[in-house]
Amino acid sequence: MTPPPTSDAIQHHGFGRSLSESHGTVAVPRRGFWRRAMAFVGPGYLVAVGYMDPGNWATDLAGGSAFGYTLLSVVLLSSLMAILLQTLSARLGIAAGLDLAQACRKRYGRPVTIGLWLLCELAIIACDLAEVLGTAIALNLLFGLPLLAGVLITAFDVMLLLALQHFGFRKLEAFVATLLFVIAGCFIYELWLARPDWAGIAAGFVPTSRIVTNPAMLYIAIGILGATVMPHNLYLHSSVVQTRRIEGEGKRSAIAFATADTVVALGFALLINAAILILAAAAFHTAGRTDVADIEQAHRLLSPLLGAGAASVVFALALLASGQNSTITGTLAGQIVMEGFLDIRLPAWLRRMITRSLAVVPAALVIGLAGEGATTNLLVLSQVILSLQLPFAVIPLVAFTSDRKLMGDFASPLGLRIAAWGVAAAIVALNVTLLVRIAMG
Repeated sequence: MTPPPTSDAIQHHGFGRSLSESHGTVAVPRRGFWRRAMAFVGPGYLVAVGYMDPGNWATDLAGGSAFGYTLLSVVLLSSLMAILLQTLSARLGIAAGLDLAQACRKRYGRPVTIGLWLLCELAIIACDLAEVLGTAIALNLLFGLPLLAGVLITAFDVMLLLALQHFGFRKLEAFVATLLFVIAGCFIYELWLARPDWAGIAAGFVPTSRIVTNPAMLYIAIGILGATVMPHNLYLHSSVVQTRRIEGEGKRSAIAFATADTVVALGFALLINAAILILAAAAFHTAGRTDVADIEQAHRLLSPLLGAGAASVVFALALLASGQNSTITGTLAGQIVMEGFLDIRLPAWLRRMITRSLAVVPAALVIGLAGEGATTNLLVLSQVILSLQLPFAVIPLVAFTSDRKLMGDFASPLGLRIAAWGVAAAIVALNVTLLVRIAMG
C-alpha cells in the first residue's frame, strides 16, 4: 500500500501548511477515548454554519410558504449528501495533509487550477452576498436601519473575525457553536408557537416526483440544494481538520472522530434547516399565505399569525446570529482557497475586505437601483449560483479521496466510492435540468 504523504513531504513539494497560522495548534490527547473525541469537536460546527446561512432562510421560507411541507424531502436528501461529502473532505485533509485547493493544484495543470479557483471565488462571493443581505435585513428588522446602510455596515465586520482569531482557533469554534445554539433556541420557540402538523411533516420527508416535474418547485429545490451543499465548505473542512495536532499512527482514529463530529454537527444543521421550512409551512402556507417569499414579509407576518409579539423579534435575532456566523466561515474559506490554488498569502484583513467588497458592491447596486424588494430574489439567485458551482468542487473531491496514490490506506472503500459518485452524478443531473429549464424559459 502507498502511504499518504507526510507533512514534511508536502512541504518539500512546495505545499505550505493549509491555514498556516492555525495548523496543528489544537492538541490531541494521547489517551482517553472521550478526551480524544472532544479534541476533534469543532470543525464540523464551523462547516455546519454554512448550511444554515441567510441563503437557506430565503430558499426554505419560499419553499415552505409556497409548497407546505413537500420540500422537506429535499432538505433531508441535501443534508445527507452534505454529510457524505464533508466526511470525504475531512478524510482528505487528515490522510493526505492537503486541503482540496492544494490537492487540485498538485494534480491539475495551471489553466485548470486557475479556472477552478475563479469558479470557487464566484461561489464564495455568492455566499458572502447572502451573508451581507441577511445581516443587513436583520439590522433593518431589529433596529430600523435602511437596508443600504446595513449593507455598508457589514463591510466592517471583518474586525470581528480578526479579534476572534487573536484568541486562538478553539475560541473561534466555541463562539460559532454558541451562536448556533442561539439560532436553535430561537426556532424551538417559534415552532412551539406555530404548532405544526406533525403528520404533514412526516409526509414531507418522503420524496415526490412533483419536485422534478413542477418548474417552480424544482427551482426552489435546487436553490435549497445550493444553500445546503456549499462548495466552499468542502475546501474549508479539508483545511480546518488540520488544526488538530495528529501524531504518529493516529490518522485512522482522527478520521473516525472527525467523521463523528461532522455527522453530529450537520445533523444539527439539518434540524435547523427543516425548522425554517416547517415554520414557513405552519405559519404561512396553512393560513393561505403561499406568496410569502421574502424574509422581511415573514418577519412582519409572524407575530400576528402566531399571536405572540416576541415571535418577530426572535426571528430577526436568529437571522442576525446566522449572518454573523456565516461571515466567519466565509472568510476562512476565502483565505484557504486563495492560498491553496494560487499559493498567494495576503493579510487576513486585506483578504476579507476584498471578498466583502465584491459582495457589498452588487448588493448596494441592486438595492439602490431596484429597491429593497429585490433582496429576496438576489438571495435565492445566489444559492442557485452556488448549486451550479458544486460539481467543480465535488468531482475533484470524490476523485482525490478514491485515489490510493494520494490517500494510501485511507482511500475511500468501494461502498463509499459508489455512494460518493452517485451523489456527484445526482448533483450534475439536477444542475443540467435547471440549466435546460432556464434556457427554455
